[in-house]
Amino acid sequence: MSYVIAVAGKGGTGKTTFSSICVDFLARTTGKAVLAVDADSNANLDLALGTRSEKTIGSVREYLTDNIKNMPAGMSKDAWVEMLLQQALVEEKGYDLISMGRPEGPGCYCYLNSIFRRYLDIMTGHYDYVVMDNEAGMEHLSRRTTTGVDIMFISSDPTVRGVETALRIRDLARELKLNIARMALVVSRVRNGLPDNLRAIAEEGNLELAGAVPDDDMVRDFDEAGKALSDLPAESPARLAVEEIIASYVKVPEAGK
Repeated sequence: MSYVIAVAGKGGTGKTTFSSICVDFLARTTGKAVLAVDADSNANLDLALGTRSEKTIGSVREYLTDNIKNMPAGMSKDAWVEMLLQQALVEEKGYDLISMGRPEGPGCYCYLNSIFRRYLDIMTGHYDYVVMDNEAGMEHLSRRTTTGVDIMFISSDPTVRGVETALRIRDLARELKLNIARMALVVSRVRNGLPDNLRAIAEEGNLELAGAVPDDDMVRDFDEAGKALSDLPAESPARLAVEEIIASYVKVPEAGK
């Protein structure tokens, strides 16, 4: 059974940095099957991981919707969907990646959508760990059918407004009745320690604090150079902080065990 990690937050809060380091850490230290899911069309998780996703679930869905009458002879809709979904999967050393693209719109073919959801559930079930980089509205997460989330990290910048937004994301997850076992706050780009007032806001809002990720010049340098954030060196303060948070929440077996 997959252990599902979701990362949510508004843009610019470091969630894709967190997600990419998480994917690399799990793949490198466990030797288990890891699936990275880019569920934020603006996040570019593929680039943060140093790869390129040419097809998305959204583009495959649009293609199928436009060509539903041109299905190959002798092939069922289910088999056609499965084949195209496999083509959208990017296979890399240590992990696979699938990008969701745009969420299904009001004009989408309902039968296709039900097939998509079913096969996505089956696909994610083949992995030991699933890491989902989500948009703040959690559109894709709300459309999952059976698979729950074990831990959702809500990413914030080190501001009052940012932490209050994280609380609203937590509340939205509850309103949507998402199947999430645990939620915790991660404050990124922190300088000189996490301010007491931000700790107090999280505590008053009854949102568990997972930890803080320090402001890291290496992350900026890698971003500016277009380098994969998953390749940040072991001594990177951001990498060290993210790995410590993951290790404290996720049971991580040693590779080969």
